[in-house]
Amino acid sequence: MAAKAKRFDLARFDPAAKPFSGADKLADKARVDTLAAELDVLQELFYADRRYRLLVVLQGTDTSGKDGTARGVFGRMSPLGVHSVSWKAPNDEARVRDYLWRIHARVPANGEVVIFNRSHYEDVLVPRVEGWITPQQVKQRYTHINDFERMLTETGTVILKFMLHISKDEQRARLQARLDDPDKRWKFEGGDLETRKKWDDYQRAYSDAIAATGTEWAPWTIVPADSKTHRNLMVAMAVKRALEGLKLRYPPGDPALAKLRVV
Repeated sequence: MAAKAKRFDLARFDPAAKPFSGADKLADKARVDTLAAELDVLQELFYADRRYRLLVVLQGTDTSGKDGTARGVFGRMSPLGVHSVSWKAPNDEARVRDYLWRIHARVPANGEVVIFNRSHYEDVLVPRVEGWITPQQVKQRYTHINDFERMLTETGTVILKFMLHISKDEQRARLQARLDDPDKRWKFEGGDLETRKKWDDYQRAYSDAIAATGTEWAPWTIVPADSKTHRNLMVAMAVKRALEGLKLRYPPGDPALAKLRVV
């Protein structure tokens, strides 16, 4: 049975809001740095504990800051047990299989943190807006994703899904900044402007996807992201809260090691 979407409108959320920021931007940046260092310590404990897996989904329009969030929030963590996956259009090998096949292969193992830069949601959003799948197929994919994420959580994966929400004006400014800076033009792709023309269509698609897949086991967090500092601060706070809530612990060591002396 297809998932029944609740009423939800992303436009009700102000992308310029800063509910977790203070009056001093430099102080907020310092808070992000502190949180990043704390997350590094928690990640080491998470890796040692090995009872859980953490999947962080960063979703959003072009220029919403997925790369910047990965660097700012997770960049202090040791490469040991932390991986980032940037999802592009499926290749020939993936196209002949179900659309979740390639996703499942990259989810975290025990003790691992995996950051999805874009995600399996692209396999609903883009085909829907481009008209490649029918409305019935869209609903089916919502149901598939809910079942997939429930299976992951029931087998030890903690899923944190963040919608990095920026305004159309902010996207325009960021795209123009890429064009104006020779060192950033490599980030600009010809299709970016064509996708921007479909802004309203994508906002509706995001709203419907969030409504249909914001579940008890894998809820969405809407992150006002016009401010890069606030974006990183909010995500870092949420990740820290989730890790601390797991009551992580180091595994018991061999008592005999306490008497061992290295010579």
